[in-house]
Amino acid sequence: MSALLTPLRLAASEARRLMAGTMPKLAVLAMALIPTLYAGLYLFANHDPYGHLDEVPAALVVLDEGTTTTDSVTGAETERTFGEDVAADLLDDGGFGWVETSQRDAEAGVRSGRFDAALVIGRTFSADLVSSGEFEPRQASLTLITNDANNYLAGTIADTIVGRVRDAVAQEVGTEAADEFLRGFASIHTNLADAVDGADRLLDGAQELADGAREADDGAHTLADGAGRVADGAATLDAQVAPLGDAVTRLDDGAQQLDDGLGTLEDATASLPARTRELADGAQQVADGDAEVAATGRQAADAAQQVLPALDGARDDVDAALVDGLDALVADGTLTRDQADAVAADVADRVTPALDERRAEVADAVGQVSDASDRLDTLADGAQRVADGAATLAAATPDLADGIASAADGAGRLADGTAQLAGSTPALLDGVARLADGTAQVADGAGDLADGTTRLADGAGDVADGTGELRDGLAEGLGQVPDVDDDTRTATADTLGNPVEVRDQALTSAGTYGAGLAPFFLSLATWIGAYVLFLLVRPLSSRALAAGRSPMAAALGGWVVPAVVGAVQVTVMLGVTTFALDIAPAYGLATWLFLALVSVTFVAVLQALNVWLGAAGQFLGLVLMLVQLVTAGGTFPWQTIPEPLRALHHLLPMSYAVEGLRQLLYGGSLATALGAAGVLAGVLVVALSATAVAARRQRVWSVTRLQPELVL
Repeated sequence: MSALLTPLRLAASEARRLMAGTMPKLAVLAMALIPTLYAGLYLFANHDPYGHLDEVPAALVVLDEGTTTTDSVTGAETERTFGEDVAADLLDDGGFGWVETSQRDAEAGVRSGRFDAALVIGRTFSADLVSSGEFEPRQASLTLITNDANNYLAGTIADTIVGRVRDAVAQEVGTEAADEFLRGFASIHTNLADAVDGADRLLDGAQELADGAREADDGAHTLADGAGRVADGAATLDAQVAPLGDAVTRLDDGAQQLDDGLGTLEDATASLPARTRELADGAQQVADGDAEVAATGRQAADAAQQVLPALDGARDDVDAALVDGLDALVADGTLTRDQADAVAADVADRVTPALDERRAEVADAVGQVSDASDRLDTLADGAQRVADGAATLAAATPDLADGIASAADGAGRLADGTAQLAGSTPALLDGVARLADGTAQVADGAGDLADGTTRLADGAGDVADGTGELRDGLAEGLGQVPDVDDDTRTATADTLGNPVEVRDQALTSAGTYGAGLAPFFLSLATWIGAYVLFLLVRPLSSRALAAGRSPMAAALGGWVVPAVVGAVQVTVMLGVTTFALDIAPAYGLATWLFLALVSVTFVAVLQALNVWLGAAGQFLGLVLMLVQLVTAGGTFPWQTIPEPLRALHHLLPMSYAVEGLRQLLYGGSLATALGAAGVLAGVLVVALSATAVAARRQRVWSVTRLQPELVL
């Protein structure tokens, strides 16, 4: 118990000494208020500087000449003046006290200090903002004029304000550009839908062409079959009339012998009129058949002649649809004219040669059909001449019979007639041979026509298949082009214009600028309060040392009085901070206890320095305050300080004072605050122990103690 009472008695003795007289009492009171004055005045002056930025003069210069934008869908033109919009927003609520003026006045004002900053919106600001929509992108710029000779932080704050302006403008322009882009997609979707409808109609026409080509192919094959049968008949006729020459020769010879065998000849030629009539009838049938074949050939030729115009019309429709689709893509900005021309050239390189080749094949088939039709007409004419000759022969045969009956009277005439018959028979034979050759040629032409129409049918099928692929490709492309409603388009444009939303999720919040600096300045004020105490309070009682008191009792006796005054200091300081400055701690009692621990720890550190080093220790306390001012991390994060000073952050006690007060003032981690308190308590114990060691050493007086080199 006596060991505990000794420090208290020493402390009471020191307190009576301090209170002996009015001036000492006033001095103690002043020392108790110094931390409050320091921290209170500084926190009051910096309580909410951002709330008064509207009183900071700043110049605003608007040179923007505006621009005209054209809606890519409707074609409507709109006058845009983004510079005036930015100026209106800044004048309405733009942070600083903006004053709109000329560029010359703004520059002069910033140079003289009449304005802390100036913002210049250039002449091409609006035109540059919309330049991306014209595929001539240029960055719009804002010129910020600052002068650090006026105020460095004013320039920094101006940078922040202009950055927010830039973000707002970028969001607005980006949203408008995204909306224009999505509206262009809607236009493309509509045009593609029209293209799909056109491809459907083109496909129907191509299928009709293919059906017609197949029908022409069937007709051509039927014609080829008929022509083959006619050729076979003509060949049979040629074979049958071949012996006619020999018969006429023999007839001529027999006419010379008519006188000898006239009776026999009359019996043999009794059926000649009927046979010649049959020959005439057969020749007429052949002529009629050839005429029908020629008519069928002409019909086939006419049908073939209609194939080329239909094919050319289908090709023209495909070319027109391709040109219209490319023009629409160029008009809505999806493709440039060069890109569209490149697509058209690519299609021409790949599709046109194939179509030209198919058309050449069809044209060749049409020519063959026309040639075959001409040959069929020639065949029909020859067959008709044969029929006419056969009819003439049939008409002359009765006369021959009569002549034979009157052989006696007309033997000479018969000889003449048989001579004439012998002379005309080679022509008949030649006509029949030409008939056989002509019908064979018709059959060959009809076969070629059948082959050509087959190729035509195949080509028409390819056209139909290609058109179907075109229609399917357009339909697939249509499905891939977004078609959104107005609400979705607007929401999408807003998201593209401002794709990232920053949500503040503060685990703790200081509230104001002053509250944010409070942990640092409360800690610094506590150190200053402890420092000034030892200008008045003796760190160690010489009487206690002379009386042989224990070193620890002497150390505690010199520590208790400044520790109590320090506790009073932080109590007054925390009260003013809480109730006058409205910086209320989240953990009130814990904050007061922690501040009291900080105060008594700082008192112990400064006591140890004074006991060990005397006046030099008092000066070192001031140096430590300056070092801790930059290493405690009270303003900027301690990680930003240079490496030689960064290591001191973990060694000096004010770092832990700031850390603990942050947790307690803002409602942070109590465990972190408790850890900081543990470190400070350790520092307190080490400092008191160091003071006790010094007290033991000071029991022996030395020349230096009797006559110190430096006295403060």
